[in-house]
Amino acid sequence: MSDPRESDDFLRKEIDSVEHEAAKRIDPGTGALTISIAVLAILVSLVLPWIGEYTGLQVVLGESALFLPKLFSYLALGIGVVGSGVTLAVRRWGLTWVCSLGLFAGSIIGVLSIWTQQTTTSNKTIGPGPGIGLIIAVIAVIVLLVKWVKIAASRPPQL
Repeated sequence: MSDPRESDDFLRKEIDSVEHEAAKRIDPGTGALTISIAVLAILVSLVLPWIGEYTGLQVVLGESALFLPKLFSYLALGIGVVGSGVTLAVRRWGLTWVCSLGLFAGSIIGVLSIWTQQTTTSNKTIGPGPGIGLIIAVIAVIVLLVKWVKIAASRPPQL
């Protein structure tokens, strides 16, 4: 017969390993639907005008010479669409923080992209203004930021 203490130690180690694996995972709950809708809004915004006659897809492909909208488009697609999709698929807690930090940078750059479209170096004229696609994309990135921060911050502290 085996020693009961050995089976108790084995059982304790197995329970600890399951608890450790469960602590790495997230459950977005109903927030996953909001995240999916915001990702869809980013994708739809790509066919709408962002900067003058340039659509979001043209900005992503580099046809626009403006730096901030191009950088925002890379962050919105990279972190907002791909990062959110991967994080929802694998449900890892560490990836929620990666999405949160990337979307924080993206939201700041997105707001700056809108601002640069409204201002010029001359005090006599105003800028051409942002397109509706850029505004939708910035709002969607901010919604994603709020959802990912709430999910990332909901994890209880490790004991």
